[in-house]
Amino acid sequence: MKGYWVVRVDVRDADGYKNYAKLATLAVKEFGGKFLARGGKFIAKEGLSRRRNVIVEFPSIEVANNCYNSSTYQKALEYAVKSAVREFIILEGA
Repeated sequence: MKGYWVVRVDVRDADGYKNYAKLATLAVKEFGGKFLARGGKFIAKEGLSRRRNVIVEFPSIEVANNCYNSSTYQKALEYAVKSAVREFIILEGA
């Protein structure tokens, strides 16, 4: 089954977040991930929302988790935690 990153973000420092995005994109590509949604329009129907939403598909939940734990993504996170407020889950597909 496929694995997914589901990330909701409010960017606080756009310049800092660009550094995150660059490294995160490298990590996603390294692990065979594919961006399905990356920002763009959304319609919030229930609960709290964030300004930016991202969905990344991976071959499996294990690969998605390995990407998150990779050294490249961990370097990217150093920028993310300083420049944004986020919720991040790894989800197994149906």
